[in-house]
Parts: sequence; C-alpha cells; structure tokens
Amino acid sequence: MEYIYAALLLHSSGKEVTEEAITSIVEAAGINADGARVKALVSALDGVSIDEAISQAAFVPSAVAPTPAAPSVTEEEEVEEEESDVSLKEEEKKKEEEEAEESGMEGLGALFG
Repeated sequence: MEYIYAALLLHSSGKEVTEEAITSIVEAAGINADGARVKALVSALDGVSIDEAISQAAFVPSAVAPTPAAPSVTEEEEVEEEESDVSLKEEEKKKEEEEAEESGMEGLGALFG
C-alpha cells in the first residue's frame, strides 16, 4: 500500500511517477523499499491515467438506512431452542442408525441370494 500511496502523492504533486521517486518517498517514511515491487508498480502504472482511475473508483457515499435492531431473545426461548436442537439431533441419530441397520441387512441378504 505504501508504494501506491507514494505514487498517488507524486501524481497529486504533478511529478512523474518513477522508480527513484517512489523509492525515495517510501524510504523517507522509514520503510525499506523493495526494488521489485517498485519496478512492478511503475510498469503497471505505465500508460494508465491515474486521474481517470481515481474518478472511476471514487463514489459518492449515500445515506445508509439504519438497520432495525434484532428482537431480543428471552432465556425461555433460548432454552426451548436448545431443547429442540437436542431433540432434532437425537432424531437424526435414530434415522441414521435405522438406515445403517437396513443397509446392513440388505448386504447380508445378497450373500445368501
């Protein structure tokens, strides 16, 4: 991100975005500049209209409608939900066990054909 900020700073001040300029800005901020990243950024920005890119990326913030608060859940409702979750899990286990037994019986029947 620092490299992009440096490029934007150079652009906004009307200076050419070069490897040397970006490196000097990044190092002035106390960051060791990675030459490969600087070179990649400069080559990526070659031929790009930064003003146009900024205008296309910029948006006008609109007022966001506040979201209504979620209704609070009482302790009784929480207990009921937990109980229903437990009973659903028990039913699922029973169904799985029954299905496993049935499939096991079918397999044995196939042995004696």
